[in-house]
Amino acid sequence: MNIVIAPDSFKGSISAIRATHLITQGIQKVLPEVNCIKFPVADGGEGTVEAMVTANGGIIKQQNVIGPLGKTIKASYGLLNNRVAVVEMAEASGLPLVSENLKNPLITTTYGTGQLIKAALDDGCSNIIIGIGGSATNDGGVGMAQALGISFKDAHGNEIGYGGGAIANLVSIDMSSLDPRIKNTNITVACDVTNPLCGKEGASAVYGPQKGATPKMVTQLDANLKHLANTVKTQLCVEMDNIKGGGAAGGLGAGLMVFCNATLKPGIDNVLDAINIDDHLKNAHLVITGEGKMDSQSMYGKVPVGIATRAKKYNIPVLAIVGSIGALSPTIYESGIDSIISCVNAPMTLEEAIANTDELLIQAAERAMRMIKMGTTIKKKGDVRL
Repeated sequence: MNIVIAPDSFKGSISAIRATHLITQGIQKVLPEVNCIKFPVADGGEGTVEAMVTANGGIIKQQNVIGPLGKTIKASYGLLNNRVAVVEMAEASGLPLVSENLKNPLITTTYGTGQLIKAALDDGCSNIIIGIGGSATNDGGVGMAQALGISFKDAHGNEIGYGGGAIANLVSIDMSSLDPRIKNTNITVACDVTNPLCGKEGASAVYGPQKGATPKMVTQLDANLKHLANTVKTQLCVEMDNIKGGGAAGGLGAGLMVFCNATLKPGIDNVLDAINIDDHLKNAHLVITGEGKMDSQSMYGKVPVGIATRAKKYNIPVLAIVGSIGALSPTIYESGIDSIISCVNAPMTLEEAIANTDELLIQAAERAMRMIKMGTTIKKKGDVRL
């Protein structure tokens, strides 16, 4: 019996890799002879590099980069065996790198993300996957583009500074020094949002507050991104502000498309294609996936539904083991998920659940296997029709 184990991380608790090991332990308590095929998965956000490197046998490399606040930090990226690079922008320009009292999207920059792209080019990669979840920035990808050689000048001919606030000073864009390797590089952006660059559904209005933007700052940031889009349209003859998903990561989505000719693709699809999961699903008898909380949001680009959609093509049953179950969309089962069980086995606080995640996940996997074993026993007793 082949079981593909492909969970996301349980946010705030354990990594996807750790989850695969714990689920395997639970399975083998009941069915020790089962072949467990472990595929830790991420959706383009936190843990994407680790998951893809683990699944593909690649390596994680480190690079000194300019962090979101302009200081030098160390950031990691993945290098897969097929010379594909995997970059998490959050490693270089992410919100976890900025303390609460220093959040300010007027000054935070994506420059470090551009440096990670350049490091991947230096490694000889012509295919780069970039996960853009967890951004601390709102600069439209200008910092990223500056790191790759594009110049953004003010009225005095000087390079504008870092951050979404500095875009107000933009007068001209010079693409002539863009790293020439970009033209021959396939850059795919893992993106699950559809927000445009500007407006009430844009990067600044929707995501700016979580990055520290006050209402006044949101108005300023939105105006600056609109100014960037107008300048790009006038000087580069490219529409920037109507790109579906362009508002992702403070406009980095649009910036990557305009300045690096990148393609936006749902994050989970990027990951599943890169780890060639379909090749393993074809021969699976069961798929076990999971995440910290399954609710109505799980239908939108999350790992379990992405996995289930793939498995459904091969008529493989899918079980989701989750930390908790919220209000579910009725379509969750139509996606290919056949059943959902929670790790929580008694009334407890979130803190208690997180503290005991290892044992709870092992026990949940064991219970699931006992149910499956019981089902096969019922079937052996005769022709049972439900």
